[in-house]
Amino acid sequence: MKTWVILCWCALLTACATVVTVPPAETVLNDKLFTPPTARIDAADVFALSDEMRHYLDNDIAKYVRTKGTTHALVDALYSKQQLQLEYESAMTRNAAQAFASRSGNCLSLVIMTAAFAKQMGINVEFQSVFIDETWSRKGNINFLSGHVDLSLRRPAVDSQYGPMDNSSLIVDFLPSDDVQAYRRQTITEKTIIAMYMNNRAAESLAVDQVNDAYWWAREAILQAPTFLSAYNTLGVIYESHGNRKEAEQVFSMILEREPDNLAALSNQARLLAKLGRTAEAAALNARLTKIEPYPPFYFFDRGMLAMRAGDFQKAKEMFSKEVNRAAYYHEFQFWLGIADLRLGDMTEARKHIAMALENGPTIADRDLYSAKLEQLKMSKSYRQN
Repeated sequence: MKTWVILCWCALLTACATVVTVPPAETVLNDKLFTPPTARIDAADVFALSDEMRHYLDNDIAKYVRTKGTTHALVDALYSKQQLQLEYESAMTRNAAQAFASRSGNCLSLVIMTAAFAKQMGINVEFQSVFIDETWSRKGNINFLSGHVDLSLRRPAVDSQYGPMDNSSLIVDFLPSDDVQAYRRQTITEKTIIAMYMNNRAAESLAVDQVNDAYWWAREAILQAPTFLSAYNTLGVIYESHGNRKEAEQVFSMILEREPDNLAALSNQARLLAKLGRTAEAAALNARLTKIEPYPPFYFFDRGMLAMRAGDFQKAKEMFSKEVNRAAYYHEFQFWLGIADLRLGDMTEARKHIAMALENGPTIADRDLYSAKLEQLKMSKSYRQN
């Protein structure tokens, strides 16, 4: 059974949408188990503007305000193809200054960077949870669950140095859809956005075995937004990874007391109890998991990979197709479905699915891999004959 961490690359788990009573942070935090972090962890850094950002604001964005109004000038200056040429990159969740410096970021990073500029310009920022299907991904032995957030920009009824009053509202969203207005949304606080950023950094640290730093990131996420249960789940995974099973069990239990059907906490607690030899309790939780979700994320994918290794490419294709049918834009599912088609000699389908993987690859490294594979297909004799 895989470890589950809730990520907020684009993201919010539904636990944040309701009022949740949680115990004081000191009842779940245990600083004495960890050494000081190796990186600076400060909520003030999340939206802080760098000198480079201030220069861009005063010289590049300001000149468009008079003709476009503040909100449209900002969005055009950040996201038009003729301006910054930002690139989607999910390897790391960046704060505003880091996203601007690298000209790249995941959805949460781009929301944070946009909000940082907007706040400096006197534009009202409203962060929103977007009600779409959550998505999953995997790094090593950890599964990650992600949702989505965006932001709405509106100029206040007060003029500023950046231009005339503009009362229009503008939603800035990074979903690959033209119909962003159609999604249901719920307003969330800036504190929650900061907690999401901290939680992501915790998860990313955990994924590269920086367990000590991961604790401090998760700790700050909890302090910023005590009702953000995703951060508690991450904390539980950190405790377990650090060998603190008692503390991990306490955290997962706390989550399940408040959300008995929380899939991540159920899965993590069941796995932990099995390790502790409490098989009956683990079996009860697994039974509840199966009832809620009989085929968990990656269920068919794992079976597809087993079939690939056994040389049963038709079986692999069937398994990968099942995953694509419920997560059409997850790059790894599309890629391996393409590879199964390739092994079966169907070059047209192979190219289609690998092209889909390339389009949806979350990192530059992923996209480079898929692009190279597509080039190989184009060069192959079999593809030319097709």
